[in-house]
Amino acid sequence: MIQIENLAFSYGITPVLKNITTTLTEGRIFGLLGENGVGKTTLLTLLVGLKEPKIGRITTDGHIPFKRDPDFLSDQYYIPDTVAPLNMSATDFAKSTGIFWPNFDLSKFSQILGEFEVKASQNMSTMSAGQLKKTYIAFAFASGAKNLFMDEPTNGLDIPSKAQFRSAIMKYTREDGIIVISTHQVRDLENIIDPIIILDRQDVLLNASVEEITSKLYFDYGRELHDDSLYSEQLPGGYIQVRPNQTGEESKISVEALFNAAHLHKETIKSMFSDNENI
Repeated sequence: MIQIENLAFSYGITPVLKNITTTLTEGRIFGLLGENGVGKTTLLTLLVGLKEPKIGRITTDGHIPFKRDPDFLSDQYYIPDTVAPLNMSATDFAKSTGIFWPNFDLSKFSQILGEFEVKASQNMSTMSAGQLKKTYIAFAFASGAKNLFMDEPTNGLDIPSKAQFRSAIMKYTREDGIIVISTHQVRDLENIIDPIIILDRQDVLLNASVEEITSKLYFDYGRELHDDSLYSEQLPGGYIQVRPNQTGEESKISVEALFNAAHLHKETIKSMFSDNENI
């Protein structure tokens, strides 16, 4: 379990995160959404212990991430948006780096690379951006780490590779783990992220499961515009609209439409989900 209590962080005098309190529980794939500059990458680096909170605290299974205890680090893996094209083969990278994760499985790494259609013998410095990203993703899944943090993991991936990523994350990650994915590519991950966290400037607009979201908001795919819509967008043959769910009807979530509704009606969305601190 990851507990975030009254978290604040700033770069110099510029605040980025303010008064964030929430709990991330095991067995979930959290989608971390937000506009550029709201602190998504900063939050990931705080969670993995690369930065220290200015105010408040984070605890992960009893560990304080910034203390970077070996027992803590061996159960975490972080993939930044930009990954390094090292001058070695993927296999050599895995062999030399995997020793830091006690549960790392080299055969699983090779298996995932094969499913990603990347040659384990290829030098990482000669890989395309997509091949390089898939090499690090394969390592993350093979590391055996309980908690995975990924910053824009589908950037640089083509359409078949995005499908491979979705399949692999469901197949190779731990059931008792916590996965946090920061992304702008919401359509790439719409069917696997749950719960959804939306960051605003220095704050959290929403932290809720898909079930909770669809119980309070109705995603209308129809031809008639409604006055109570928080967001609407014209589609071929009709509209996608986000409306308060007054009747308890079930609907299929559109994460992109949800994000746009939250951006347009921040206080409304925040008040609707203000009781969802522990997800």
